[in-house]
Amino acid sequence: MNATLKITRIGNSAGIILPKEVLARLRAGVGDALFLSEAPDGVRLSSVDPDFAAKMEAAEAIMREDRDILRVLAK
Repeated sequence: MNATLKITRIGNSAGIILPKEVLARLRAGVGDALFLSEAPDGVRLSSVDPDFAAKMEAAEAIMREDRDILRVLAK
């Protein structure tokens, strides 16, 4: 999906209005937080915090590797 967005004045700030199709793809709505990160080809807008996602992947890898140890500690 490609969309042209116009920067508008919102009070003393500037902002963009996202079409409802974009919000639906992001699974986001009014009041939700969105995350902007740099990408090799520009910027990326996401409803998922990329830092948190990377930390969760690392935690899941540790849990898979040390499953037996964690099971003993959980008792």
